[in-house]
Amino acid sequence: MRKLTLNLMLLVLSLCCIISLCSCDDGDDKQITIRVLENDYAKKNGYLQYLLDSFNEKYKDENVIAVDADMDEYSDLENDGPYGYGPDVLYQANDILMKYVDGKHIYPIKIEELECYNQIPQNAWNAYKANTDSGTVYCGVPVNIQQPLLYYRKDMLPANWETEWDKNSNDVPDMIEFWNEMYRYSKSIRQADKSKFGFALQLNNEYFNSGFLFTYGGYVFGNNNTDDTDIGLSKGNAKYGAKVIWDLAGIMDEKCADDSFTNARTSMLANGTIFATICTPDITTNFIKDLSLEYQKSGLSEAEATAKANENLVITSLPKMPAEYDITANVDVTDESKWVAQKTMGGINGYGISSYSKHKDWSLKFVEFATSKEMVAKRAEMLGIVPARGDVVSEIQNEATKITFSNLDNGTLVLMPSISSVKQIWIPISSGFKQIATDGCGERKLKLEDLQKILETIDSNIYKAIHTFS
Repeated sequence: MRKLTLNLMLLVLSLCCIISLCSCDDGDDKQITIRVLENDYAKKNGYLQYLLDSFNEKYKDENVIAVDADMDEYSDLENDGPYGYGPDVLYQANDILMKYVDGKHIYPIKIEELECYNQIPQNAWNAYKANTDSGTVYCGVPVNIQQPLLYYRKDMLPANWETEWDKNSNDVPDMIEFWNEMYRYSKSIRQADKSKFGFALQLNNEYFNSGFLFTYGGYVFGNNNTDDTDIGLSKGNAKYGAKVIWDLAGIMDEKCADDSFTNARTSMLANGTIFATICTPDITTNFIKDLSLEYQKSGLSEAEATAKANENLVITSLPKMPAEYDITANVDVTDESKWVAQKTMGGINGYGISSYSKHKDWSLKFVEFATSKEMVAKRAEMLGIVPARGDVVSEIQNEATKITFSNLDNGTLVLMPSISSVKQIWIPISSGFKQIATDGCGERKLKLEDLQKILETIDSNIYKAIHTFS
């Protein structure tokens, strides 16, 4: 009897071991899924799918798959991550990724071990640099550099531009080089046809328009955008930058104070409703597509229309600003001392890894793959980005890339702050700009002192949002 009992016990133990081993095998065989959050533009234009397919093909024998996180492109990692709803990998601008550092929602990356490390300039890496209690960490890998640039239609220049709109005789139209001339040209278009615009832009947009303030001494945070107790959008002579926004609103209509121009910018430029606008390089392919479609309506083949679109869509640096502030004045374009380069707010877009990811090693492998030379070059080809990798830059050498890297080096491109407080700046800035733009395209009652008060209110509201309400 005892022998039978012992045999039964051994049998039970053996079965338990077999079940345990099977359970372990099932765990090992379970597929690893990496959820990737990308921007809508990359999804719409097919790049994300190309990236996922390429990664999954490379690692098809490794029991891992990367998929679209299938959520809003600005998903809140801070609130979603702890409950398992957030992505493993995020593609975002530096200000978005770095706001997660304080709460340790974003995973520090040993960038020196990455293949791309020596291909990316240090000033791009700095956008993802944070000083923490445990030392200096980097929480993102740069992919592309964002900067507002001027987009215009070469075939919409006046026929006499070479004789009447090139006073400094450098073969560049004056309205492309100087804001005063752009203002004058846009005003003439508007006066001739109220359904048309010269330059058009969403003027309450905080990203595209903060540069007007920066040019004349304004800034977001003090101490190189690291001191959030010093809010400086009203400092220096920033009020004259606010007046530039107000004056530009005067050559537009009420669409300049909401999302209208942004939502329709590519189609409006394509159909000739507007002559010029400001945009970032990653939207370039949409401009080309819409302009090509317009040319095809005139009977051109798709290939002919696309070639014509590439010829006539010009991307260049922003016009120079008047040193004495007034874009409505008649200023000598042959006297360089009367002009200053316009500063712009820019950013670095890249990949970060969620601290809540259960598969950080594979997430890092995905980031390495997505930031490889091959994938960044493909992104540049499909989306028109300005890549951060030097080896990709050396192979494309287009105008947007040259301008952006030059501006990053000389400080004309002012990177968005990479501290968590930056999340509090956008609504106050947009609200203040909306006040300025609404009056500028409407009643036009605001005086210079009123513009200064609006900027001071922006500063005050940002300070309160950071240090009082939160």
